[in-house]
Amino acid sequence: MQYGVTFPNVAARTLAELADEAEEAGWDGVFVWDIIWGIDAWVSLAAVAMRTERVRFGTMLTPLSRRRPWKVASEVVTLDHLSNGRVILPVGLGAVGPEHANNQFAQVGEELDRKVRAKMLDESLDILDGLWSGQPFSYNGEHYHIHDVTFAPTPVQSPRVPIWVVGAWPRMKSMRRVLRCDGVLPIKMNDDGSFAEMTPADIVALKMFIYEHRSQTTPFDIVMEGETPGDDPEKAASIVRPLAEAGVTWWLEAVWSTPETQGGVEGMRRRVRQGPPRIDG
Repeated sequence: MQYGVTFPNVAARTLAELADEAEEAGWDGVFVWDIIWGIDAWVSLAAVAMRTERVRFGTMLTPLSRRRPWKVASEVVTLDHLSNGRVILPVGLGAVGPEHANNQFAQVGEELDRKVRAKMLDESLDILDGLWSGQPFSYNGEHYHIHDVTFAPTPVQSPRVPIWVVGAWPRMKSMRRVLRCDGVLPIKMNDDGSFAEMTPADIVALKMFIYEHRSQTTPFDIVMEGETPGDDPEKAASIVRPLAEAGVTWWLEAVWSTPETQGGVEGMRRRVRQGPPRIDG
């Protein structure tokens, strides 16, 4: 299992400093919220790329329906080259609602309908693949249209920059989207549309589904995000061990709401320095 840390929006210089400390403390990845206004995640990640040498990094996560896919393609490839192939692109529909940091979409004309945003997400994934191929590419979708574009440079990583996508288990429409990507951020959805906890048994079933239906032979990640106590390694390991045994390949530590991180940036820094909840000593 690999271990990442997810940060809320903080100043770019601060994020780079935290990423440097995360690398020093043994974390494998650094991720940051991609909010549509305010501090720009992509500019901040450029600072992360220049300050670190080993950790993977990316947004958590980018709602592609709120971005021009060709702009995202350019931003990601730039970071991929800047970091010598360490960027990951997590994507999804993005949250909507007054309780979320991105709570003013209607005021700026963003699409709110879930089905429309899902279609835009699928088309954006088509476009990323087409552009990153480096071959002449045209696309005529419902929401996006491209005519005879050749994108350069292509990503450092081959066959492409890894794409993780939110997947609602066991919704088959969502799972079909998962199968075309390189990793899943799973959420469990009940028949009535409500959400439930993703258990180790659910992870096992999800992993089996992916193994049986995914056609690509490239590596595939199952990614879970949560909180563990940095001052109690044994308890922290007990939280992530069943998930790792079930098939989770990445644990992302959310450092904005645990008791250790209530002190803002300094609280986040303390949790980062405590290190990942390793199960392998």
